[in-house]
Amino acid sequence: MNEVRTTTKAPARRAGSRGASEFTALAQMIRDRGLLRRRYGYYWSKLIGLPLVLAAALLAFVWIGDTWWQLFTAAFLAVLFTQIAFLGHDAAHRQIFISGKWNDWVSLVLGNLLIGMSYGWWQHKHTRHHANPNKLGSDPDIELPVIVVAPQHPVARGRIVSWLRAHQGIFFFPILLLEGLSLHASGVRRVVTPGEVRRRWVEIGFLAIRLAGFPVLIFLVLSPGIAFVFLGVQLGLFGLYMGLSFAPNHKGMPIVPRDVSFDFLHRQATMSRNIRGSRLIDTVMGGLNYQIEHHLFPSMPRPHLRKAAPIIAAYCREHNVPYVQTGLFASYAIVVRYINRVGLGERDVFACPLVEQRGVLTAT
Repeated sequence: MNEVRTTTKAPARRAGSRGASEFTALAQMIRDRGLLRRRYGYYWSKLIGLPLVLAAALLAFVWIGDTWWQLFTAAFLAVLFTQIAFLGHDAAHRQIFISGKWNDWVSLVLGNLLIGMSYGWWQHKHTRHHANPNKLGSDPDIELPVIVVAPQHPVARGRIVSWLRAHQGIFFFPILLLEGLSLHASGVRRVVTPGEVRRRWVEIGFLAIRLAGFPVLIFLVLSPGIAFVFLGVQLGLFGLYMGLSFAPNHKGMPIVPRDVSFDFLHRQATMSRNIRGSRLIDTVMGGLNYQIEHHLFPSMPRPHLRKAAPIIAAYCREHNVPYVQTGLFASYAIVVRYINRVGLGERDVFACPLVEQRGVLTAT
């Protein structure tokens, strides 16, 4: 499906106070409909069910034994770990419990102990992203080490580098196969590097159990050759699944200059993209397909995002706020085209429509 942008011509001026009042009115509307209330039954079923499925999968792995058929187990574990990561994401955003401490400990168990990804590292990085999505110098998600997605990169020199940059979109998805390894490494680096890390020793302990214990189990059950392939498949598919879930949300949306800021409603809606689809898409993407709703209300429980979407879309339409949604595969095509254009050095690809409309922004 084609990308749909629900927006109209913006008014000549939009003061910061007016933008704030517009979000306040939307937030009151969402609260009145009960869309911020907790969904304990939904989340307890997942908090109990997913670890039980993981335990059953590991027992099945031991029972099946040393065979190449275990590569199907590796693929299943990659999907399962990603679903657990989605649940950890919900806990980190305070979607599950009222208590911040309960949410923190759930995130630590799910993230560090079951997945092997540091909760402290993720929280530090993801909080910065939510505060300023797609803003230069503020959003770490547009500062990728390999793929260039922002206009601050140096001009490519040489035929080979120029060709790679011009076609970097086709390498984006294969590179995601390394994302699982990167997530493990980034988490370890964060907890062993000097700096403020809450519950550092808890994180280190959980990560050590997961990152050492899981490979040991694999090599105890499988012969070395199969074990290495098993870990490669599991890590590769885990990283690919995670990347395919997060990539469509902001890549290809406007880039905000360093010295510009504007009201919360515009900042979150304009830089985010929703993925249209059924409840199956909701499950597969862990609710991340409702990126606009999630950025506007990070603590909204996942089951309520689908109900909030039409309300927020209508509100954005009424108040001339950009609201973009597209199909899943169309979003991937947009990401590839965008990344290729960035590699070619096209500057207009970074344009933010709000920046171009005088009076919409409030200077920092």
